[in-house]
This record gives sequence, structure tokens and C-alpha cells, in this order.
Amino acid sequence: MPYVLRNALGAVESLHRDAPHAGAESLPADHPEVQAFMGGASSDFGRLDADFVRVIEDVIDTLIERNVINITDLPDQAQAKLFARKSYRERSGRNPLRLFEDSGMVDVINDTQLGDLT
Repeated sequence: MPYVLRNALGAVESLHRDAPHAGAESLPADHPEVQAFMGGASSDFGRLDADFVRVIEDVIDTLIERNVINITDLPDQAQAKLFARKSYRERSGRNPLRLFEDSGMVDVINDTQLGDLT
């Protein structure tokens, strides 16, 4: 259950995992005020954020694979979060993001005019 801090008007101002002070108010995660603060469970913005996080994760993977950066260049907390997400994706059977195949962009990008680039 998240802990909430409210502004002077009583609206939720911030959410916290741990109580920010003794006697802090907690609400269930599915409480309408918590959901409204988070942008709603089914909001387009929330979905876009989740999709964007997936893109960033795949960009980081690509940079590491191409030896542009090393995983050890990232802060310890970032490494832990990346490993946790990668582990979850592998356990859940979710494959890496395919940026163009599922989006319809394959039909939009026509590279046949470019000739052989090798």
C-alpha cells in the first residue's frame, strides 16, 4: 500500500513506498485517488511510458552489445534494475522489442531505392 502526502487542498501530492513520517496516510494501490495520481491504470500516457522504458532498455542492450558502453559504466542501482527487468522478461517469455515489425513501419520505410550499402 502506498503512502500519500496531500497538498493544502487535500489532493494527493506524492506517493511513497515507505511512510514519509509517523502516522502517514496509506491507501490501497487500486484506490481511485492513487490511480488518478498515477494517470490511471489504463491511461494512454502510462502505456506510452511503459513502451518507452522498453525502448530505452533495448537501446542500452544494443549499446552494450556493440561495446559502446559496459554494464559496469552504469550506477549499481541502474545495473540492478536492468538485470531485474531482463530476468523478468526472460522468465515471462517476452522477447526483445522489434521496433519496426509490429508497428507497421516496415511498410513505410522503403529502402529498395538505396541499393547495396555493403
